[in-house]
Amino acid sequence: MCTAYLDGRSIAALARDHDVSRGAIRTAVADLLPEHTTVGSEDSPAPESPVTLDMPGKVADFLRTTELEPAERAALDQAVSVRRGQGYTLRVTALPAVHRRLLDLCQPLDSTAGISAIPARRKARREYENRVSALAP
Repeated sequence: MCTAYLDGRSIAALARDHDVSRGAIRTAVADLLPEHTTVGSEDSPAPESPVTLDMPGKVADFLRTTELEPAERAALDQAVSVRRGQGYTLRVTALPAVHRRLLDLCQPLDSTAGISAIPARRKARREYENRVSALAP
């Protein structure tokens, strides 16, 4: 099995050949050939996966008027709008780093240089901040 794996056979093919699950093959490969697996490697961080967060419509409206990077603009453009009472919520799927950047960009909704912010916008920004803060760092 190890030589077949090293020769390039897929885990799925090995699982079919030996009539076991793919997980069993992965475990066997990890146990017998630890230098050929990347699982558990401390020196390489795990890649972030996209998460879906609800963004209040007031935050989304503000962000649409600001200058965004292509990844941020794409995240907003691909988001799904969900009606909520009088307003709406934007269901945004993006990497946690993109959510943090969007949160940083909507900082002016809180208040800027002594100018008081509109309470509803400030509350909307705080709600989004709570959702983004709940993400694992």
